[in-house]
Amino acid sequence: MAGGRLVSMKDVARHAEVSVGTVSNVLNRPEIVSPDRRDRVEAAIAELGYVRNDAARQLKLGQSRTVGAIVLDSGNPFYSQLVGGIEAAAEDSQLMVIAGSTGHREQRERLYLSLFEEQRVRGILLASTGGTGPLVEAIRGRGTPVVLVESDPDERGSSVSVDDIAGGEIAVQHLASLGRRRIGVVAARQDLRQVADRLRGARRAAETAGIELEVLDAEDLTVLAGRTVGEAVVARPRAERPDAVFCVNDLLAVGMLQAFAFRHQVAVPEEIALVGYDDIAFARSTVVPLTSVSQPSELMGRTALALLEEQIARPEAAPRHVSFAPELVERESTTG
Repeated sequence: MAGGRLVSMKDVARHAEVSVGTVSNVLNRPEIVSPDRRDRVEAAIAELGYVRNDAARQLKLGQSRTVGAIVLDSGNPFYSQLVGGIEAAAEDSQLMVIAGSTGHREQRERLYLSLFEEQRVRGILLASTGGTGPLVEAIRGRGTPVVLVESDPDERGSSVSVDDIAGGEIAVQHLASLGRRRIGVVAARQDLRQVADRLRGARRAAETAGIELEVLDAEDLTVLAGRTVGEAVVARPRAERPDAVFCVNDLLAVGMLQAFAFRHQVAVPEEIALVGYDDIAFARSTVVPLTSVSQPSELMGRTALALLEEQIARPEAAPRHVSFAPELVERESTTG
């Protein structure tokens, strides 16, 4: 600070007895400045405490180093791992990530999209609620690239996703292969593409196996909502309970496990086998380690940022759509 105000490049130039252009060259192209002048400028910067205004510089150049990431629920470890992958890739490229969580609310998603565009971010990585398509197109049209994550691909931008239909299918196929015939599916927010696709795959596998699924509606995609559904299952007579349950995410499955474990009312997997989805980090450390359909969350984050950088480098190129195949990770909640 100089006299209570921010130190400017002019202050540094005056202190070092050089031109403002020389200070700029030291900051941006030091190799073209003589060692003597470079040393004087660097000493002035250190003495005065000068901090470059990178935001203004980037705005002037039209080359922001900040990426906006919008996810559905930061409380879900899957999205934490996804953002972790974005941040790791961003660090490799010397970029900064600003992340926002919509809580599955379209209004909040619209707010983040608008704010990120106003901040002139480099681009936006979006896990969408599904209702902001026209706004996304408008933002793209004004020059900010948007890569969709966990969403249906569109023609205007790149995307990264997992084949959730296949994921739901392999979950129920696994349970049917164990001889389970009364299979329930715990789901919430069926308006979300991911949930709808997982249900579609589950129904396809059940039809192939000659099994009729029971859909158990949850209030939300949370541990507490899963526990509530689990308590309702425990309250049924034993003969009326499902002998297997597929939950459309791991948080619901953890809540089911909690309800089953309370007072040891239901043995997992002996009485009810249980499969989750996402394979979040603590799926392997639950009271009964959880069988889950795995999504490569960190890899998805890294890939999303790579696709964004491709769009920036070659805006005329056709969008790319990367879809990962899910994998079943078997643990004690089904294999005993």
